[in-house]
Amino acid sequence: MRPLLTSQATRAVQDGDLGEMLALVQLAASGDPGATRRFLDIIRKPLTRMVTGILGANHADLDDVIQKSLLAVLRALGAFRGECHPIGYASRIAMRTALHARKESAMRRGRVQSLAQAAPCDREIAWPIEDLANDRRKRALRDLLSELPREQAEALGLRVVLGWSIEEIAAAMGSPPNTIKSRIRLAKEALRERIEADPTLVEGLEIS
Repeated sequence: MRPLLTSQATRAVQDGDLGEMLALVQLAASGDPGATRRFLDIIRKPLTRMVTGILGANHADLDDVIQKSLLAVLRALGAFRGECHPIGYASRIAMRTALHARKESAMRRGRVQSLAQAAPCDREIAWPIEDLANDRRKRALRDLLSELPREQAEALGLRVVLGWSIEEIAAAMGSPPNTIKSRIRLAKEALRERIEADPTLVEGLEIS
């Protein structure tokens, strides 16, 4: 049997063990309203944390993406086979939803900025931007997650955003711990390559 989630993920389950959680998922997948509400109550906090970690707390579409993530999890329950912890399953879906939203948002910003540069203007427009002095390291990590191979992004995101252990991530992703360590190592190497031109970004981005 794969190891259960033991820290933050376990606390999110509150008073239910894995067997109860799996039974709850089955009921929710069958359309039981009470089970669906209970399941959403359990996963809402970790999913909110995941989406906020990917998009940032000030992202204009944050609430909308959180709701999309919850709906995406409900739609995917029929495909859940109990091979990992339900919270891990839900968190990975939320991460994919948030990464997709971040990519779409970046494309929209690019189009708007291109139009602004092409349009004649009598005065400079003050475009709203994030506070780079405070958020540049977080933004570098979020941008990287959008560019990494999916499995590396998921492993790094679960490690950094939710603070899960290697064993918890392995259980959620259905992969051996050594494989998870390798994915995180490759993701960290990609991160270092991305920021090596700006050494000030290194501080605060060390991942244990």
